[in-house]
Amino acid sequence: MTLTSPIDEGVTAEDLGHVLFVGVGGVGMSGLARLYATRGLRVSGSELHDWPSLVELAKLGVTVHREHLPANLDGVDTLVRSTATPEDHVELVEARRRGIRVYHRSEALAAAMTGKNSIVVAGTHGKTTTTAMITELLTDRGLAPSFVNGGESPDGRSGQHGHGDHFVIEADESDRSFLRYRPDVAVLTNIDADHLNNYESMDGLKDGFAEFLMGVTPDGLVIVCADDPAAAEVGARLAGEGRRVLTYGTVPGADLRISAPASSNDGVTYRAEFEGRDLGEFRLPVPGAHLGLNSAAAVLVGLHLGLDPDDVRKGLSGFAGVRRRFELTGTVAGVRVYDEYAYHPTAMNAALTTLKGLTGETGRLVVVFQPYRVYRTRDFRTEIARALSIADLAVVMEVFGPGEELPPGDGGEALWLAVPLPADHKWFVSDWAQVAPLVADITRPGDVVVTMGAPPIALMPAEIRAALAE
Repeated sequence: MTLTSPIDEGVTAEDLGHVLFVGVGGVGMSGLARLYATRGLRVSGSELHDWPSLVELAKLGVTVHREHLPANLDGVDTLVRSTATPEDHVELVEARRRGIRVYHRSEALAAAMTGKNSIVVAGTHGKTTTTAMITELLTDRGLAPSFVNGGESPDGRSGQHGHGDHFVIEADESDRSFLRYRPDVAVLTNIDADHLNNYESMDGLKDGFAEFLMGVTPDGLVIVCADDPAAAEVGARLAGEGRRVLTYGTVPGADLRISAPASSNDGVTYRAEFEGRDLGEFRLPVPGAHLGLNSAAAVLVGLHLGLDPDDVRKGLSGFAGVRRRFELTGTVAGVRVYDEYAYHPTAMNAALTTLKGLTGETGRLVVVFQPYRVYRTRDFRTEIARALSIADLAVVMEVFGPGEELPPGDGGEALWLAVPLPADHKWFVSDWAQVAPLVADITRPGDVVVTMGAPPIALMPAEIRAALAE
């Protein structure tokens, strides 16, 4: 499906009536459904898989159908789908037969933002964490923002209606659906080679991000990471078009320049200077050297909205992280078990390098990786394999690629073979049930285990902890 045209201006969430969300359990769709439900609107959804989010949605009064059936459309005014919804999906076909309005997820999100000051975060890496930081900052300052994020906060929320004027969202560039948005503030964290199946080339990808940023309202603000060459190039292009652009980073000339960054198991610290003014030291209580840049974007958003630097500092100091981003799920038998969403080699490198630093002198890093998407696993096989070799031991699962064919030679086994680790330090396991027992068998006290990759593997840490406890 082609996603290039914006939703009709002025349409609100209330105009959509009773909304059915297809595949409501995934993080992106459940967050939007939660937003609609907490806004007091009538919401239902359909979902085959047992996502933890379904329990919380039910508590909010959302009716969740556990089968995809034509009858689920009874009384529904709008069906909301994602790009992954096939054209022959029974509910989509039935909605069209009945003449029921069909919106893409991005359209339903755009409708919800109508009338709000929208802050939209885009980029190949870091957008979920940056979105969460901005949301945490505004919430801490009592501004009660609405938000929809691509990851869950520690309390399990990926979306919420707030009574304040601001609306913070993570934008998805993978299917070009971010071109529907007309932000008041847009943040670009970086641009890396990904989703080239939809953009054909790196130049095409940069053009896509530039088009997104050109959608910012005429008096709006574009915030760009100056440390990322591709993002900086696009930001300069926007400035040349007369758009207001502010930059952040460690490089000379950045409008918000950070210096003396330091990362430890206790978190991240750095100093910041804005347009020649020393703002002092900022601290995040979560590990990850790259988080300093993400938080710098949040600092710029806060300053743009008129917050005092001390208030911004206080707001960020309470940031608790995002689920599936360096998330410590538990410690059993002396083994710490983390979960991490990274699946692109750049993000994997950053995550595994940080986690490797947590192992100490005697511990080992064990990565359990479920590749996400056939085309990405094929196109970045060498880079992903090299990233996995940062760990001491690697377990590779089969590719998760919903709706994709898996040609011979493009799956998890080919990736496993490419990992530059000794043969007795890496495993390919296609049977989900065998993964947790294997991990329990190969680990020892002091080791760090991280499950990494596609959404389903978020369910694996619990199984690993149970196996370790036996």
